[in-house]
Amino acid sequence: MKMEGESTLLKPNLTEWRFCLYPKYILLPIDENHDQVKNNVKNVIYSEVTPRPLERNIRLVCSSENALINILDMDPNIVNNQEFVEFIAGRKLPYGALPVAHRYGGHQYGLWVGQLGDGRAHILGEYINRLNKRWQIQLKGSGQTPYSRLYDGRAVLRSCIREMIASEAMYHLGVPTTRAAAVVVSDEAVFRDMFYSGSSRREKAAILLRLSESWFRFGSLEILARNGELSVLRQVVDFVIKEHFPDIHPTDDNRYIRLFSEIAHRTLDLVAKWQGLGFTHGLLNTDNMSLLGVTLDYGPFGFIDSYDSGFVANYFDSEGRYAFGKQPDVVIWNIGQLANALEPLLIPSQQVHLSHILKTLDTYCKNKILEIFLMKIGLKKERWGDEELVEKLLDMMQQTGADFTATFRQLAELQPHELSSELKLNEKWSLKRLSSHACWGCWLDQYRNRLDKEAVDTSNAAGLFEEERRRRMLAVNPAYVPRNWLLHEAIADAEKDDFEKVRFLLQVITNPYEVQPEAELRGYSSQPPFWAYELKISCSS
Repeated sequence: MKMEGESTLLKPNLTEWRFCLYPKYILLPIDENHDQVKNNVKNVIYSEVTPRPLERNIRLVCSSENALINILDMDPNIVNNQEFVEFIAGRKLPYGALPVAHRYGGHQYGLWVGQLGDGRAHILGEYINRLNKRWQIQLKGSGQTPYSRLYDGRAVLRSCIREMIASEAMYHLGVPTTRAAAVVVSDEAVFRDMFYSGSSRREKAAILLRLSESWFRFGSLEILARNGELSVLRQVVDFVIKEHFPDIHPTDDNRYIRLFSEIAHRTLDLVAKWQGLGFTHGLLNTDNMSLLGVTLDYGPFGFIDSYDSGFVANYFDSEGRYAFGKQPDVVIWNIGQLANALEPLLIPSQQVHLSHILKTLDTYCKNKILEIFLMKIGLKKERWGDEELVEKLLDMMQQTGADFTATFRQLAELQPHELSSELKLNEKWSLKRLSSHACWGCWLDQYRNRLDKEAVDTSNAAGLFEEERRRRMLAVNPAYVPRNWLLHEAIADAEKDDFEKVRFLLQVITNPYEVQPEAELRGYSSQPPFWAYELKISCSS
C-alpha cells in the first residue's frame, strides 16, 4: 500500500517512468552481433538482443502492488493503462532500455553441461528507485535469444503464474528472493510436451516481468573458469564485489576469499530458510544458484504437504537428487563448484584457505537449520537434546503423514496443556493425525519439559512466557503457503481467462502469517484434497 505523502513520488505512467541511461552492465563485455547463435563463444557476458513482442489479445493476468510501489516507484493504478500491458508484452520499451541476454553455464544434475544462458529472458535495463537501490528489470518469455536451446523463447501461462506467486510469497515469508511485478498473457499459441511423453498440447504464451538486483549465478563464473577466460572472470568478480558487496574493499588482496565466504554463508542461510518452510526448489542446478544468495528461477518447486524428507518436487528427478532432505547437501556441493570457479584467481595459500572454509560449511548449515526449527517450536536458546527433539518430531510427522505447514502452525495455536486434549486435537486436523503416533505422548512430555526450562532461563512468569512463545511461533509458522493444489486450481481457471483465483491467491500470500476469513472459507489452511497428493510438476515451461 502507498505510504502517506509518497503518492507524488510514484509514476502514474511510462512517460514519466524511465530506466537509468547508463546501466552498470555496459561495463562488462557485450556482444553486439545479436544475430549470431552463441555456441561456445568466449569473452562475452551479454549479447544485445531485442525482445519479440507478444501478439493477439494481450491482457494483464495479475500484478504485485508491493513490487510496483516499493521497487519500481509506480502508482499501482498504472496497471490499468494499456501502455503498461504493452511494456510487459515487449511491445513498448521505456526510455533508456538496453535489452541484453546473459551468457552463463552450469552443472545440471551434477554434470557439467557447458554453455547455457538466457534462452527466453531479456534484461531490459536498470532502474534506480527512490530508495537509491538499483534493480535489473527482466522479461521472461519474451522470445528467442542467441542462447536459446529449445522451443521458441516463449514461456507458458502456467509457469509464469507459478513463478509470480512463488517469488512474491517467498518475499512475504521473509525469504531472500528475486521479485515479480506482473504477468500478461496472449492468445498466441505455443506447444509444450509437459512431461516429454511425445504428446504436446497447445498453451497460451505469457510474459513475466521480474526483478532482481543482479541475475548473476554460480554458472556466470563457472563458464568463464571452465573456458579459461580468466581476465574476464577477474573483471566480472571484481564487478560483483564493487556493486553488490560493499563491505569488501575492492583492493583487498583477499577479496576473492571474502567474497566466496560471504556468498557461501548467505546461500546456506537461504537453504536453512527453505528447510524451515518445507520449500523444495526442485532444480538446484548451479545455473539456478544466485551469487547474491537469493532464491532464483522457480520451476518445479513445491511446498511439502504430508511431510516426507524424500519429497521430490520435479517429476523428472527420478533419482531424487534434489529431494527436500537433500537440499543442504546439494547446495554445499554447488558451493564447491563455485569454489572451483574462483580457484584460478587465487594464490596457493588462498586456495588452502578456501578448502578450510569448505570444510566448515556442513556444520554451519546444520546449525542454521536447527536454529530455525527451534524457533518454529518456540525455543530461542539451544540446549542439549534439542536436536533430538526436533528430529523425533519430524520422524513422527513423516510416519503419520502429518502436514508440514499445518503441524507447526497448529502447535503455535494451542497452549502446551491443550496438546493432550482430544477435544482440542480434534479441531486441528494435522495435529490429530500426528497424535496418532505411539510416541506422541512421550514427545509431548519432553516438549513441555523443554518449554518449562526455557521459561526458567528467560526468568519469565509462566503466563508471560506462554504469550511470548505463541507470538514467536505465529510469526515464523505461516498459515498459508502457495501449495501446488492452490496453484493448480488458479492456473486451470486462468487458462479459461478467469484470473480471480490467481489474484486472490496473490493477495493472500502477501500476509501469510495472519488468518484471513475468506482464505479460510476457501480451505486454504484446510487439509488438501485427496487429488492434491498426486499432482506432478515438471520443469517444462
